[in-house]
Amino acid sequence: MRDVTTAQTTELDVQPTPLALLLLGREADPRSERGVECPGDLPSASDPDLVERARAAKEKLGDKVFVLGHHYQRDEVIQFADVTGDSFKLARDAAARPEAEYIVFCGVHFMAESADILTSDDQKVVLPDLAAGCSMADMATAEQVAECWDVLTEAGIAEQVVPVSYMNSSADIKAFTGKHGGTICTSSNAQRALEWAFEQGEPNSTKVLFLPDQHLGRNTAVRDMGMTLEDCVLYNPHKPNGGLTAEQLRAAKMILWRGHCSVHGRFSLESVRDVRERIPGVNVLVHPECKHEVVEAADYVGSTEYIIKALEAAPAGSKWAIGTELNLVRRLANRFAPEGKEVVFLDKTVCFCSTMNRIDLPHLVWTLESLAEGNLVNRIEVDKETEAFAKLALERMLALP
Repeated sequence: MRDVTTAQTTELDVQPTPLALLLLGREADPRSERGVECPGDLPSASDPDLVERARAAKEKLGDKVFVLGHHYQRDEVIQFADVTGDSFKLARDAAARPEAEYIVFCGVHFMAESADILTSDDQKVVLPDLAAGCSMADMATAEQVAECWDVLTEAGIAEQVVPVSYMNSSADIKAFTGKHGGTICTSSNAQRALEWAFEQGEPNSTKVLFLPDQHLGRNTAVRDMGMTLEDCVLYNPHKPNGGLTAEQLRAAKMILWRGHCSVHGRFSLESVRDVRERIPGVNVLVHPECKHEVVEAADYVGSTEYIIKALEAAPAGSKWAIGTELNLVRRLANRFAPEGKEVVFLDKTVCFCSTMNRIDLPHLVWTLESLAEGNLVNRIEVDKETEAFAKLALERMLALP
């Protein structure tokens, strides 16, 4: 992935957009999960003592700290995680450790919010870099979703709509979901969550507003539940009335929010065809956040945990092309190479999750040393009203059979 510098943009006679400046860390937007500066001085990334400093600070904190590492984190960070997993598993793990005063979440902003919602008031959730956000979560703001609900109300269908929000959403969106009788889902239980939602009203009139990832919603509805692509409409928050007519909204079963994962959305049908040509006999395994045509062309589709378990159960000598974040794919390739399993990244172009990768060793060291010195930094705290409704939505998911 090329890094476009300010000098390059000047030569091209192009001015950086506000979004570009956010991604470059040169501007801040308090309404966004991106671009928030980290206070304090970070240790140099070239410091050869970073690993030892992290170990020493973690040892000094002892049971007071519990470090969570998402699967997509760098190896240099994962080595200090007490547990690894996907976002919801980690949030539950944090709640199961009430003796830990500090929960250091090596992930992104919405994950830390979920951990704060599920942990006790005595526990403090810390995100090593406040700029570690999620582009998908940013694609649905509370204001946009409230406006969408007004559109559904004007179309006369709001009472028939049950919101289902993906775990990869802000606390505000989870709270909206809870307040309007909906539930949260993960990539593992999306089908069950949708089945539950459709059971909440009349069989032929209930609709689902699926936030914020269109691809997970579409793939689950069509691939797993037998709906058609015509049953789904795409609500674009940047167009009047979402770019849809009242008739289209009334006819739809699934109202999909126009959001996506910037990493999983880059995999294409060409990627699948190319890897099959390059590696005869390869098994293509992709995450359900991928585009519908990619999922249809793959051999296997599943969540991050599913991907890991599939490779664990795979026979020696098997070949796998994985369509998910590169840090995890590379870690799996190294792990299973001794067993004779070949694991490659589905796309030929290298692409990490840029915001997840903001949690690096210097940020982790700074965080642990600050906590060890008694200085609480980068706390993620959800206000009580938002927490109450968000927790209600999460509890509905936990109650799913």
